[in-house]
Amino acid sequence: MSRKIQSPIKQKILLLLGAGVALGLAGSPRQYFRVLKIAKRDWKSIDENYLRRTVREFYQQRLVRGIKNSDGSVKIVITEKGKKKILDFHIHQIKIKKPSHWDGKWRLVMFDVPEKLKYRRDVLREKLKELNFFELQKSVFVHPYPCLDEINFIVEFYEIRRFVRCGDAMNLTNEAGLCLHFKLKLK
Repeated sequence: MSRKIQSPIKQKILLLLGAGVALGLAGSPRQYFRVLKIAKRDWKSIDENYLRRTVREFYQQRLVRGIKNSDGSVKIVITEKGKKKILDFHIHQIKIKKPSHWDGKWRLVMFDVPEKLKYRRDVLREKLKELNFFELQKSVFVHPYPCLDEINFIVEFYEIRRFVRCGDAMNLTNEAGLCLHFKLKLK
């Protein structure tokens, strides 16, 4: 992956520039106006000189580009590289929600990522551990809570969809050990 943007304010600026993407994807007018209201409030909280320097830096990193309008003004738009950077922020913020009670199902993630994609395989393994998955085997992980959306986002982000399989299981051997690890009561 490319260099990370460390500053939370710079992350916010890039996310706000990407708000145009969010606005375009908003499913309803209510969502559209909510995103617009938040973006407007957040823009006002950023020092103008800092904003100019940051946008210039984003130009240099090719995260944004300018489109000249007929009236001479310039519209700043996020590039594909910038969109990937925004997704990168989200990949590091993924959390699996813990429901009020466990449904007794185990969620399995199994993968066989080829050696030529070793880096992606290692990143997937580390991300699963970070999300508190239990490693049953080198490429088989288990979690007690629903997480298919999160896993789908991760495998799409790292472009390894065809190497990863997911499923649910009701009974696993040594289930008591898993329940102990996740602090669950055995069903």
